[in-house]
Amino acid sequence: MKQFGLIGFPLGHSFSKKFFTEKFERENIDARYDLYELATIAEFTALKEKQELCGLNVTIPYKEQVIPFLDELDDTAAKIGAVNVIKFIRTGDKLLLRGYNSDAIGFESSVKPLLKSHHTKALILGTGGASKAVDYTLRKLGIATTFVSRTARPDMLSYSELDAATLTDYTVIVNASPVGTFPHSDECPDIPYQFLTDKHLLFDVVYNPAVTLFLKKGIEQGAQGLNGEGMLTGQAVAAWEIWNK
Repeated sequence: MKQFGLIGFPLGHSFSKKFFTEKFERENIDARYDLYELATIAEFTALKEKQELCGLNVTIPYKEQVIPFLDELDDTAAKIGAVNVIKFIRTGDKLLLRGYNSDAIGFESSVKPLLKSHHTKALILGTGGASKAVDYTLRKLGIATTFVSRTARPDMLSYSELDAATLTDYTVIVNASPVGTFPHSDECPDIPYQFLTDKHLLFDVVYNPAVTLFLKKGIEQGAQGLNGEGMLTGQAVAAWEIWNK
């Protein structure tokens, strides 16, 4: 039986486990998908020795930390600087671990149909592994990007710097942080929502709840909003293709 799984910490409700378990049952695939909660990335060294493992997904906080443990990165993952898919390639007694990024694939397929001609600049809220895939994809689509973090940095904006002029200029806003994820559904990124309009597109990588407070506040101002479920589905489908190619 082939074995796949997800590494991260902490791991609670997992979209990936549900998605792949249902896929294996529906398509009669002899495989299983498990959750591997690693307290530190150092625990990956022992995990990778499991002989049955064929592939892993990677989530917070290890999308960047796992890279030094891998043998190769595909071109996209190398450009992004974050990995969310690991393929186990076995040749005799040798094991080669190759890292990929399917977050970019999932995000592009989800957001591209919603982009309009006036969507030329985007704010990316958060600076973790998911934000790097978002940044790579938006720039690939010809959209200028600026990161927003809690503390001011030379190449980023801080939340306190966001004002009416900024939000008039940036009509795409992506929450690439976990803020607002269940059970913390009463939280949202600290942006001035009163300056949003019907020209804005808000994308939240969070998918639970389906309508986060971030999206709700944007929709109330006339903005278009989309959650991360389509991105998650897209990256999972791409991960399966990577493991089987």
